[in-house]
Amino acid sequence: MATDKARPKALVTGASAGIGEGFARRLAKRGYDLVLVARRRDRLDALAAELAVPCEIIDADLATDEGVAPIASRLRVGDIELLVNNAGFGTFGEFAKLPIERELMELDLNVRALFRLTHAALVPMVERRRGGIINVASGAAFQPIPYNATYAATKAFVLHLSEALHEEVKSYGVTVSCLCPGPVKTEFQEVAGITDSFMPSFAWEPVDSVVEAALSGLRAGRAIVTPGLVNMFTTASSRMAPRFFVRRMAGAMFRSQGFGGNS
Repeated sequence: MATDKARPKALVTGASAGIGEGFARRLAKRGYDLVLVARRRDRLDALAAELAVPCEIIDADLATDEGVAPIASRLRVGDIELLVNNAGFGTFGEFAKLPIERELMELDLNVRALFRLTHAALVPMVERRRGGIINVASGAAFQPIPYNATYAATKAFVLHLSEALHEEVKSYGVTVSCLCPGPVKTEFQEVAGITDSFMPSFAWEPVDSVVEAALSGLRAGRAIVTPGLVNMFTTASSRMAPRFFVRRMAGAMFRSQGFGGNS
């Protein structure tokens, strides 16, 4: 993506595991220097030691203003060619019975942090008329999901914001792309408290395939990337089917996993 002779530099949030770690490994192979961001410094240090490229490590909790501020400042320096907003988590259960503090943390990380970092990155990218941002959303962004209400709502925000910004900045030579993967086997499931049986085995996508699809989509200037045939079918179906049907089916699926009560 870079036109300078210097090596391009990418900043990846949530780089300590899962999709974020996958981005770090793939970008290192593509010749990027990296800025790796996550809460767990030990994991970032271990990852950086494995990668044969210069890595800048920033341990930060992006669910807090104190954690986001230095990352936003780092992006405003203007040497980041690619921002991957990957940090996020999900919660499952009846909204009224979930701890509100955890739901607010989910909003702060999935929405507020991504919102601020996207803005901080776009200012210098637009000025120099090049750069790219991959905002990691989810197939959940296309539908309301009972018992996963907050997560789906945050990812819908990410999708809509990314699509709008894609149109705003493309004339400046900047690409904003929204990655909407289906189920991917990462720590996400453990944090959310769900098991692999949540979806059939054929529906799961490997991290490497998801990352490669995202980078290929960005290179092609695509606003939305939905990797995997099952995921593409599911997201397309959810957009064409009546909304009452989509939310009832989603609710029934999550109730079958024990997240719902007698509703």
